[in-house]
Amino acid sequence: MTIDRVHAAREFAAEAGIDLLVLTPGSDLRYLSGYSAHAMERLTALAVPARGEPFLVVPRLEAPMVDASPAGGLGLELLAWDETDDAFALLARTATARLGSAPSRVAVGARSWAEHALGVQRALPGSELEIASPVIDRLRMVKSGAEIEELATAGAAIDRVHARMAEWLRVGRTEAEVGADIAAAIIEEGHTGVDFTIVGSGPNGASPHHELSGRTVQAGDLVVVDIGGETATGYRSDCTRTYLVGGSAPADVAEWYAVLQAAQAASTASVRPGVTAEDVDAAARRVIDDAGWGEYFIHRTGHGIGLDTHEAPYIVAGNELPLEPGMAFSVEPGIYLAGRCGARIEDIVVCTDDGVRNLNGGPRELVELPG
Repeated sequence: MTIDRVHAAREFAAEAGIDLLVLTPGSDLRYLSGYSAHAMERLTALAVPARGEPFLVVPRLEAPMVDASPAGGLGLELLAWDETDDAFALLARTATARLGSAPSRVAVGARSWAEHALGVQRALPGSELEIASPVIDRLRMVKSGAEIEELATAGAAIDRVHARMAEWLRVGRTEAEVGADIAAAIIEEGHTGVDFTIVGSGPNGASPHHELSGRTVQAGDLVVVDIGGETATGYRSDCTRTYLVGGSAPADVAEWYAVLQAAQAASTASVRPGVTAEDVDAAARRVIDDAGWGEYFIHRTGHGIGLDTHEAPYIVAGNELPLEPGMAFSVEPGIYLAGRCGARIEDIVVCTDDGVRNLNGGPRELVELPG
């Protein structure tokens, strides 16, 4: 971790005409400073003025934690405030002094708590408050080689969980029981935290973000298993496979599942520098539309991934952003038949200098498990 990311954020903010960036606990703060702070009512913030040196505002009781984190080695000035201090006034006063005048445009992290964002605005009453994403996303969307290897490590770990699915996914077990076993395996296979476990059996598979339920897996069920976790460095995994439990696929299911598999392959193959995010979405959608299943593909094709499971770039119609080497995102088309079943295939891919690198392995065909 170096100060370079902070300085790059300052340069991008200045280019955008933003006078001050204020980033509170969350992935943006962790990305720029290496400090993974706990969000709470007390203000912790990295302030990056367009002119002058950046600084950290932190509760005094947490200052030792900052010093012990990678942020402690960046040379950032640390302004520790006491319980009776006005932390927002301290931030505003210091930023104004660095800039030489009160900032006109202040950008806060997209996932800042409202009380923090509004506290900054109250302390700088003449400022215009906006979202910092256009600045920070420019940095975070293009991963370094080290970040890509962290994502590859996370991807391999979640692949190992999918490879063990026959241990847990069986006829007669509930989605909740299967999900609990998967969550334990996510930790066993190398993650430090579980982000989500989706086990959508039978008709529940037609709900892309289905929560675990007490439904019992039945013979012949299609089961959508979408799982992901966080590694020690904060980077995420996210991979979906669809299973057929205790039976063989009926002819019509085999037919449309083959369409889905072809769509996912076509979308992945389309990834290369200069292709737009919406082009990658269109590559999947075209295959499914041409086969007559378009109305059953009800979500975007993908989302970026890094320190957050969902981040820029979003692979969706209307996003004309050209891909660059280092951009990492999911490719996850799905077909969902309400009241009956659904299926999704998801990999994390990286745009490379000459094409695409897939960070997930394992079978993408419909995986048949014994009952």
